[in-house]
Amino acid sequence: MANKKAKQMVITILNQKHIRNDWYVDVDGLPFLDFLNGLIIEMKRLGVVLTVMRNRDATIEVTSYADMLNAVKISSLEDGHSNQCVGHIIGKSMRLDIMGDISTAVRRVAFAPETVAPSDEFRKVCHNCGCGC
Repeated sequence: MANKKAKQMVITILNQKHIRNDWYVDVDGLPFLDFLNGLIIEMKRLGVVLTVMRNRDATIEVTSYADMLNAVKISSLEDGHSNQCVGHIIGKSMRLDIMGDISTAVRRVAFAPETVAPSDEFRKVCHNCGCGC
């Protein structure tokens, strides 16, 4: 792997306006930041340089868990995936665990990008994220 260029990926977290407190996740809190740092370290060991960014210019109204998934985008330009929401990448969440679902989406794009539906495919997982699915 010494000669192979590391894959570059980005997680972008949008601002959130929480309409219902039962779907609130503190993306600036220590547990979530620890999760992201751990994911960055793990992915680096696997040959993926993962960067986390905040987009404070875009706000998602969170009224459901699907909206939480819409508030987190994954990009891997070399795989042709640009700012796709976690909901588009994984479909319906089975566990309603945002950290687990983000991990699943990152791994799917990193190691099986061909399993992610194209952006123009009609999928009933997004509501207001603007990713086009």
